[in-house]
Amino acid sequence: MREFKNLKNFIFDCDGVLYSDLEAVFGQVSERMTQYISKKLDLDLVKAKELQTNYFHKYNTSLNGLMIHHDIKAEDFLEYVHDIDLKFMKKDLVLREELLKLKAKKFVFTNGSHSHVKNITKSLGIEDLFDGMFDITDCNFIPKPAVEPYKLLVKKFDINPEETVFIEDIAKNLEPAKKIGMKTVWLINNEYWGKKDSDKNFIDLKIENLSSFLKEINILKAA
Repeated sequence: MREFKNLKNFIFDCDGVLYSDLEAVFGQVSERMTQYISKKLDLDLVKAKELQTNYFHKYNTSLNGLMIHHDIKAEDFLEYVHDIDLKFMKKDLVLREELLKLKAKKFVFTNGSHSHVKNITKSLGIEDLFDGMFDITDCNFIPKPAVEPYKLLVKKFDINPEETVFIEDIAKNLEPAKKIGMKTVWLINNEYWGKKDSDKNFIDLKIENLSSFLKEINILKAA
């Protein structure tokens, strides 16, 4: 853990990292993706879901596949699929306290949209604690784990990768971060896509709880 003490930049993925109940949120997003594909491509819901899943596995986001093969307007898609109900989500006071204490710059890096990150962070009560957000539009809709978004993020926020840690729930998305010099942290989960490649050596640390990890970092920094 001591190698994290002097890091100046903390980058967080959004879904599955800033909150733990991925199904409650992304279950809604996924359902709306299926509805969108069904309407736009005139497919029944079963066929639409099948296409959505295939594109996700092949192109890292369903949107990427839809743009390549069907000339889907990305902004239209993102606005529709992220129009979800977050009333169930409670403010995370513990996470807020640890983020407030963290003496480092804090960023969110997502394959989703800026508005989605805003809705999530507002629901959690942490929307005012980040120095910047980098979403799928910032990288011309090229999703993680392509290396281009990581390089663009570093350039946009003028950060040194060797002074930076990236925290993700999808293990394979950590490989490009490691390649450009970042420390990498995988948030342990049992989701099939999330844990794929979680045994690889591009992961520096595995954690079970984000707030507990940040608390340890804050203790180290204060020492």
